Amino acid sequence: MWFQNLKNFQNLTAEKLSAVKKSKSKSKLSAGTSEAIEIEDSEEIEIEIGRDELKTGRVANRSSEDRQSGRQPIVVRSYDGSLDRSRLEVLERRCEVGPSHVFLFTDTMGDPICRIRNSPLYIMLVAEWNHELVGAIQGSIKVVRLKDLAKVGYILGLRVSPFHRRTGIGLSLVQHLEEWFIRNQVDYAYMATEKDNNASVNLFVNKLRYVRFRTPAILVHPVKSRPLKMSSKIEIFKINEENAEYLYRRFMGLTEFFPADIDKVLGNKLSLGTWVACYRSERGQFGQNGNFPSNWAMLSVWNSGGLFKLRIGKAPVSCLLYSEVLKVIDKVFACFNMPTLLCSLFDPFGFYFLYGVHLEGPVSGKLVCALCKYVHNMARLDADCKMVITELGRHEERVRPHIPHWRLLSCLEDLWCIKALKSEDIETINELTRIPQTRPLFVDPREV
Repeated sequence: MWFQNLKNFQNLTAEKLSAVKKSKSKSKLSAGTSEAIEIEDSEEIEIEIGRDELKTGRVANRSSEDRQSGRQPIVVRSYDGSLDRSRLEVLERRCEVGPSHVFLFTDTMGDPICRIRNSPLYIMLVAEWNHELVGAIQGSIKVVRLKDLAKVGYILGLRVSPFHRRTGIGLSLVQHLEEWFIRNQVDYAYMATEKDNNASVNLFVNKLRYVRFRTPAILVHPVKSRPLKMSSKIEIFKINEENAEYLYRRFMGLTEFFPADIDKVLGNKLSLGTWVACYRSERGQFGQNGNFPSNWAMLSVWNSGGLFKLRIGKAPVSCLLYSEVLKVIDKVFACFNMPTLLCSLFDPFGFYFLYGVHLEGPVSGKLVCALCKYVHNMARLDADCKMVITELGRHEERVRPHIPHWRLLSCLEDLWCIKALKSEDIETINELTRIPQTRPLFVDPREV
């Protein structure tokens, strides 16, 4: 994902200053951390979990080898904050990947399930072995538009301790999460990972029979220290939640993965609002008697930094010196307009996520660009926000060229995989994967 590209950029900076050897790193937030072998005789886990309740369930996965050797079985159960919070932090640190001189760390600010807490229904499972927490996984459920309305389960945050990989823990966690999906009448399960994450692809595609589904692009734009220039010919204005919901249902209601509860997304405290752009000469036409200008665009903004922050956990002294030098350059030579992230490499930082990006009209690309610049300038006023990010379907060619981004930090081909959990839905999956990827893709900010 895009964290991969951010690490590459950080590594490149360190290499230029300290001549260290290049080393390829992996994303911390990837779904799937290792190859896994199948565990025999998995018993069904009895867990029902929602927004405000956590009921403990347990299952012991014990292979024939374990039974013969007398080793302790793996226990899979629901997350218990009072027992697992500190141990999960240890597991996260163990699962940090990357070269020895730079680590990108996700700070959940004391809430390990922050990334799923805003979903309609969610769960977190942990795996224990000999009273040690050795794995974790998260999942959420919602109703979206695919071919028709469908109930989907999203898999994220799969972690397995480096000391216990290739023992079937990752496979077991995914299987138990799928069982929870099935008990909640989920039609499809899906996940996202980097295209070159071989361990994750092997686990989900080769072992669990997920199908490669979509390859969206994640575009990253660092927040600069000076505001970006805006065209005087374009007017940008904020609309209320009711009008935003109407526009999204009317113009994006048939988009793949469009959430049926878009009103809940727009009304969430992390959603900062929805903005529309049009040419000043056509402003009076917007919404009058259900009519709209010939060219207009819209997007919404989600404050992901309100959930978790990112920071560099370890880096050489040369990077620290580089950061201090950039601060001086930015003060003395304002014309450089340095990205604020580069001036504060070691401070925790958040990001804004743009979702529901839509445009109408033959020359509306400039309006999308203007909206992105507007959000960038808004992000400058948020001390924690260092990036503006969006994710678009691979073939949304009308939109992508007009979104400012740094190619070095962006991921131009992420990978989504999907699996039908009901036999009658298998043909729908086959049909969706055969259709050329020309339809827009709605990325739910609650799953970033």
